[in-house]
Amino acid sequence: MSALLATTLISAALLPPLSLLILLAAGLYFHRRRPRLAMSLILLSTSALYALSTPWIGGLLQKSLEISTPVSPDALKAAEAIVVLGGGRRKEATEYGGDTLNGTSLERLRYAAHLHRASGLPVLVSGGKPDGGSLGEGSIMAHILQSEYGFSPHWVEDTSLTTWDNARLSAAVLKHAGVRHIVLVTHAWHLRRAAPQFESNGLSVIPAGTQFSSTRVDSMLDFLPTPSGLRDSTYALHEWLGILWYKLRTIVA
Repeated sequence: MSALLATTLISAALLPPLSLLILLAAGLYFHRRRPRLAMSLILLSTSALYALSTPWIGGLLQKSLEISTPVSPDALKAAEAIVVLGGGRRKEATEYGGDTLNGTSLERLRYAAHLHRASGLPVLVSGGKPDGGSLGEGSIMAHILQSEYGFSPHWVEDTSLTTWDNARLSAAVLKHAGVRHIVLVTHAWHLRRAAPQFESNGLSVIPAGTQFSSTRVDSMLDFLPTPSGLRDSTYALHEWLGILWYKLRTIVA
């Protein structure tokens, strides 16, 4: 078993919905021998599932990760390059005849293209193929920028498997080209984990987040469980878990 696969399995077990299913299964297992413990586990798992599935809680958790406001035109003037991080692929997408980007990556890439047109800054695309497939995210992003946005990235990094790798490998390419000040494009909830990695590799980072979260309650529907609410909560908890892991990794190293 590879280290990446082991990390992925551990992460899945610690995050919803699998972690909540494990708690529920434990409650059902103990329901005869330790009924009070069983009831506590069942109530905990079902209450957590309800709360984490509401759009309001998902928004609160994602908002807790945001470290900046939307990037301003004046901030772009201090940068030398734009770095956009991949967020996943769709492998063997039949309608495209092969691997392509998922929605998360496309949101980031679209915003990077917007900032490129506003600033004229060169672009580095970063992302490999951690779950296999034929093309890395970086290569797919480069193709989409050329074919759909009419320009090519200046640099392509397509071997990274994690955010840690994104920063390490991208920094090596950029510093070789004399670049030290970058605009980092990713989701707003990803910047708290991503930006320090690039800074620790010797780059000055201007955060450029996309898809900022809202904590405003617009209607009672914000308190009803939805698949998108659970997705947002899971993304946020995954980031906090990743931040903790990177801090532990730094201490051990």
